[in-house]
Amino acid sequence: MKFIALLALAGLLLADTAGAAGSALADPLASLRWGDMRKIFFGKARVVFDERVRVVAPLTAENPLNVPIGVDATALGDVRQVLVFADSNPINEVLRFYPERVQAKLGFRVKLQQSTPVRAAARTGDGVWHVGGAWVNTAGGGCTAPSLGSSSPEWQRRLNEVSARVWSREASGDDEKSPGQLRLRLRIIHPMDTGLVAGIPAFFIQELKLADEQGRALLRIDASEPVSENPVFTVDLPPGLIAGRVQVSGRDNNGNAIETWIEP
Repeated sequence: MKFIALLALAGLLLADTAGAAGSALADPLASLRWGDMRKIFFGKARVVFDERVRVVAPLTAENPLNVPIGVDATALGDVRQVLVFADSNPINEVLRFYPERVQAKLGFRVKLQQSTPVRAAARTGDGVWHVGGAWVNTAGGGCTAPSLGSSSPEWQRRLNEVSARVWSREASGDDEKSPGQLRLRLRIIHPMDTGLVAGIPAFFIQELKLADEQGRALLRIDASEPVSENPVFTVDLPPGLIAGRVQVSGRDNNGNAIETWIEP
């Protein structure tokens, strides 16, 4: 009888453990597409949902062509890569960025085809993917609408033109906990066509790199079609990191170069 009782107790403990593991793996955003996303992007790698990976987005996006997103994985430490994707977009991957010598934090804007979770997955040095996300509700159509630039001759003259602003977060009162920190915001003229509009092929910035004046890498961004037209990227630079100009370089999928220097 004691043996049977022990077996029953062991069975209950195993059931509780299995239930706990199941709940830990359950998608907190309850998306029907999560299983597909996990297979597409992570394969057999270890994946955990982690509140330390923050995605800041509007609950309702009025303009599906230009949805502001902020990703912050700085609380993790040792972040090697951050992947951003939208479950229900026809093109799921939005971008990847590699923090190199800046914080694992990036602001940008995306196109959304319909209401969807927007997620960020940060891979730490141990190979684990830490996933956070937010639901964004929208009327949709952002990925299948033509860009404004594609219908204007102006973009051909200004293609890949970079404008930038650098300011002190301390001086502007952005964050009292970030003394001496600089914020860099880039805007690049580019139509960022998805290729999902009849007669307009995919045409988008593929790679963007930031380096200091000595050529040391600060940040790399591998962008995809869902990044908004005339993309804007916001980066926080740690105190004392920049002693001179910042080099911006990159290319789009047609091989057109991006090349400029920014004075902090």
